[in-house]
Amino acid sequence: MAFEESGKIWFNGKFVDWKEAQVHALSHVVHYGSSVFEGIRCYKTLKGPAVLRLQEHVARLYNSAKIYRMKIPHTQEDFCQAVLDTIKTNNLEACYIRPVIFRGYAELGVYPLNCPIECLIAVWAWGKYLGEEALEQGVDVGVSAWRRMAPNTMPNMAKAGSNYMNSQLAKMEAISNDYDEAIMLDYHGMVSEGSGENIFLVKDEILYTPPRSSSLLDGITRNSIITLAGEMDLKVNEEEIPREMLYIADEIFLTGTAAEITPIRSVDRITIGNGSRGEVTKKLQDRFFAILEGKAEDSYGWLTFLK
Repeated sequence: MAFEESGKIWFNGKFVDWKEAQVHALSHVVHYGSSVFEGIRCYKTLKGPAVLRLQEHVARLYNSAKIYRMKIPHTQEDFCQAVLDTIKTNNLEACYIRPVIFRGYAELGVYPLNCPIECLIAVWAWGKYLGEEALEQGVDVGVSAWRRMAPNTMPNMAKAGSNYMNSQLAKMEAISNDYDEAIMLDYHGMVSEGSGENIFLVKDEILYTPPRSSSLLDGITRNSIITLAGEMDLKVNEEEIPREMLYIADEIFLTGTAAEITPIRSVDRITIGNGSRGEVTKKLQDRFFAILEGKAEDSYGWLTFLK
């Protein structure tokens, strides 16, 4: 996905031209990966542009920063408004939103607290992360040789830029092996998540998903699916999942802001179910997108409309 390099980026409280949103080469984040971020989507609905679960995403951003002792110099309410203002400034009806908090330029060394905290929000048009056809046809994945970090090494609950070096290794391995995506195991060898998505299995019309203790990011789309499953009287078990359960599942799908709800048609070249999107996955997709597109009532208050 190439950027158009146009429009404005909100940078430390001001709008700057896309190409002017720059950091110094000796900024702490460049050398030590000291950043936290979010991925959020704005959808074009029947009632106008709306951001999905904005408050929850910003709250997670602030929690990620808190874990790394990064004090964001804006209130959460002001930051939410800055997201909406950035979308309006760029005249977008639907877009991907990337807020980033990072340690900037002052001094180098592992100790970070003397470096300033910088903030930016960028927005751009971005389609389906794994391809438009993936939502129906599904994707092929492989179990990665790279595992998620143990909880006493890196905090997986923080959406930190440094964590995604681990994800990059898995993603590059997957692509080099002709897969679309990777599934990663945790430090015990149990199923954790994709390189940038949570995972659900369906077996005998029961949903299974790994618990937060399996070294995964507590996804907001993951939470949305659990909520919708409860509405549909689908049982959801959050429990440790052995690798071999992937192969015998009736359906598997990935969830995330970028991936939304993407079915998996094969794991390690073993066909899952009938090799295409399953019935439960489709029901959840239909309900999810009906809310996001304004075709169904947003009874959960997930959408924040631009005003």
